[in-house]
Amino acid sequence: MESYALALSPFTPFLKSRKPPNRNPNHNPKPVLASHSFFSSSKSPDLSLLRSFSLYSASSNNRATSVSLLISNPRLNDFKVRAASVPENADETEKSNELGRTSQLGFMFATWYLLNIYFNIYNKQVLKVFPFPATVTAFQFGCGTLLILLMWAFNLHTKPKITRSQFAAILLLAVIHTMGNLLTNISLGKVAVSFTHTIKAMEPFFTVVLSVLFLGERPTLWVVSSLVPIVGGVALASFAEASFNWIGFSSAMASNLTNQSRNVLSKKFMVNKEEALDNINLFSIITIISFVLLAPIAILMEGVKFSPSFLQFAASQGLNVRELCVRALLAGFCFHTYQQVSYMILQMVSPVTHAVGNCVKRVVVIVSSVIFFQTPVSPINGLGTAVALAGVFLYSRAKCIKPKVT
Repeated sequence: MESYALALSPFTPFLKSRKPPNRNPNHNPKPVLASHSFFSSSKSPDLSLLRSFSLYSASSNNRATSVSLLISNPRLNDFKVRAASVPENADETEKSNELGRTSQLGFMFATWYLLNIYFNIYNKQVLKVFPFPATVTAFQFGCGTLLILLMWAFNLHTKPKITRSQFAAILLLAVIHTMGNLLTNISLGKVAVSFTHTIKAMEPFFTVVLSVLFLGERPTLWVVSSLVPIVGGVALASFAEASFNWIGFSSAMASNLTNQSRNVLSKKFMVNKEEALDNINLFSIITIISFVLLAPIAILMEGVKFSPSFLQFAASQGLNVRELCVRALLAGFCFHTYQQVSYMILQMVSPVTHAVGNCVKRVVVIVSSVIFFQTPVSPINGLGTAVALAGVFLYSRAKCIKPKVT
């Protein structure tokens, strides 16, 4: 039998001793109704004995429910009731938790943007005097691999257990991930950072096309409409770009294709929720596989470039050996950590919110790189970049609009 009781103050005397109940058969007291005035009155009720009554009502499962009211004896001057309900400050606790979560998200977004800014600056400085993108990319994957192994060694994150079916799917994603980052570094080495990120604003276009081809998803009219300013803005910015280079432009476009292929294929293959990995471990395993794949390929393509002669050549271009090594290490650290933070944010917010944050991040990176490297920007180039980024924002909002079901 379920019971609901109003509990009295712990110093109530009858909790220590009780008088025997009235045995008079003619005595038939009426139940006392607990009104607001009764509980708030300073006068004690004119009762000499402890009385209780139970109100029984049938519950949904036909069991009786008992509600007991315990009434104090007349020797007390006050009748105090302790509510066994939700604390009065529950709303304040909830608001405090919400404020803490918002502050945490704000800090993580700021960290994500800051790490991305430093990565692009350091990476561009290294590639400018050390033009070996495969070696630089492999080195960055190596830095990430070392950080991941330390993370697992110190139990900062649970070490995953990989099945054969998982490894087969992850291997394909790692190959595409490797190609995407290598192509991005090739582009960064050939053109301005701002132009590379303007071209990479074309990612939604490739996402829509690949989703139609491989997943059979039909985009809404709003999504298709948002692609128009993206394509037009990138074309306008490319037309007026002072550092335009076909290798840099093509590499950035190919990077868009590979990165969005990775995202689409991850939806196609990673469908078994029981075998799915969390975002942190998935990214960690992809990073390790990418390092194992790219390190020997970089040696075959470019040879062993971390040698005294090539380091001295880089020093002759404006960075001494110490500065080159420090910036390469910092770029590798920022490269891994900003992506790690990005995946952590993705676990806390919706994909649409993450997409909007990614759009803002691209704006921050473009503006900061233009200021730091003093990149010349013509009015047409600036207009094209702004239109393209506005299209990316509209695309992220259009993804929220669900098509009407007819």
